[in-house]
Amino acid sequence: MEPPIRIAIAGHGNLGRGVEAALAKNPDMQLVGIYTRRPPAQLAPLHAGTAVHAMAALPEHADRIDVLILCGGSKEDLPEQGPALAALFNTVDSFDTHARIPEYFAAVDAPARANAKTALISAGWDPGMFSINRVIGEALLPDGATYTFWGKGLSQGHSDAIRRVPGVAGGVQYTLPVPEAVEQVRNGTRPTLDTRQKHTRECFVVLQAGADAEAVRRTIAGMPHYFADYDTTVNFISAEELRRDHGAMPHGGFVIRSGNTSAGNAQVIEYGLKLDSNPEFTASVLVAYARAVHRLQRAGQYGAKTVLDVPPGLLSPKSAEQLRAEQL
Repeated sequence: MEPPIRIAIAGHGNLGRGVEAALAKNPDMQLVGIYTRRPPAQLAPLHAGTAVHAMAALPEHADRIDVLILCGGSKEDLPEQGPALAALFNTVDSFDTHARIPEYFAAVDAPARANAKTALISAGWDPGMFSINRVIGEALLPDGATYTFWGKGLSQGHSDAIRRVPGVAGGVQYTLPVPEAVEQVRNGTRPTLDTRQKHTRECFVVLQAGADAEAVRRTIAGMPHYFADYDTTVNFISAEELRRDHGAMPHGGFVIRSGNTSAGNAQVIEYGLKLDSNPEFTASVLVAYARAVHRLQRAGQYGAKTVLDVPPGLLSPKSAEQLRAEQL
């Protein structure tokens, strides 16, 4: 039996805690440390005895870690951490600013290749599992149209972006699909829908003392890549309301490919997710891809990768022989 894959976590917010929970369900992996920018003594790991270190200690621990799972935010943390840590570790992250994925891939690829490391970027459910299903749908039904709907659910990345706006003390953002648009797509009519017609965004924000509410509203609604292309509602609430009404993190959505295989035969493919906990599910995806990254690196496949580059069998703890017998 092979030794367990040694996993470390960089960052211990909601996603980092989700990775802890996911690792407990994967006996072929071992959590060897949590790395944080907070004082380590302030962090309470899920399991007593888990080593907690300052983020600055990572370089000196490179020989202790097989795969480092990066749990920082996409807006400011990962653009800096991803390339820097890919020079030292095999990594997995959930970078989710779709428009910037090509440049982020290039920034991570160069240091990973130069140091014989494997770095998988943008894992999760979108980008991630939805990306795979978009590619499969288009390949199977080339005469067709693909539609992605998110929600109703709380977006971690967009909520993180809100909290970084000057004047914001706390906040969350929900993505809501437009019901009429979903119904048209499921009926196979292949409507032409722009971004604004498919989703709306609703924000719940706690202001810092003395902050200008209208300035905060304008900053959020005009934020490129996040809110500018959507009808966005910003609601100002108290810290107590935020804790009471918005502590859960549900999410979900679906990818639909509507197409024709011949003039008289319409086909609709739908892949959907309904998630009680967005960060815990995203964390479960990261952990499965950490297994794949470990295998790819040992096979000499270095550099940046995405979920589109990874054979699905590498995600499973089962052998190829088991998968052929049980899953085909």
